[in-house]
Amino acid sequence: MVTHYPFFLSMRVGTTIKPFCDYITSLGLPMRILARIIEKRPYILGYDLEETVKPNVEALLSFGIRKEVLPLMIAQYPSILGLPLKVKLAAQQYFFNLKLKMDPDGFARAVEKLPQLVSLHQNVILKPVEFLRGRGITDDDIGRMLIRCPQILLLRNELMKNSFYFFKSELKRPISELLEYPEYFTYSLDWFLNCSDQRFEERMRGDFIEGDAPGPSFTMGGKLQMPGNQLVSDDDNEESDDEVLYRRTVML
Repeated sequence: MVTHYPFFLSMRVGTTIKPFCDYITSLGLPMRILARIIEKRPYILGYDLEETVKPNVEALLSFGIRKEVLPLMIAQYPSILGLPLKVKLAAQQYFFNLKLKMDPDGFARAVEKLPQLVSLHQNVILKPVEFLRGRGITDDDIGRMLIRCPQILLLRNELMKNSFYFFKSELKRPISELLEYPEYFTYSLDWFLNCSDQRFEERMRGDFIEGDAPGPSFTMGGKLQMPGNQLVSDDDNEESDDEVLYRRTVML
């Protein structure tokens, strides 16, 4: 922490650090998870509570973000607390409405699932959108796909091409199923194929919970992690109920 953000050493605990932590935990984020976030991103302590953090939370709420989702959004993307958020939200909301006819409520649901959406460059957003358009999918359908699974905006076109080819050529599935289950693009083909025929059908429908064998987790930024590949340190062996709940929530 000192190496990455030495300025926190000069901060007053009682007037700066504690009020910041108290406010974030009051939103519903468990203190232990906040501590983990600060360990990895100590720079968030430098965000001005009154001038930046609180106005950003109010901006999220004013754009239709549900208050109960705020803790997960902060855990996924802590930098959202320090952005010029109102301007970014307004620009992205207008862009998605203009390009994909996504209404404000749909935009809010997409941001809840992928808070990094507020910072994505429009050229990055358009690449997967153009890919889907090239497969005959309408803008209205693309908008609905993004509301359900905005993480596809973070995928490389090469991976989407491979997944789409397998979907059409090998599985011979109709496009309608892909529209209903866009999460398909975020899964590796190995995970889909390494199962029984019945489980494969269930995975394609996406309407089951696989408690003993969780599906791949999508780390924000585009990396796909398969179950069993996670590195667990000694500090991670004992997880609180809050951490277990958070870890399960961010899994697709």
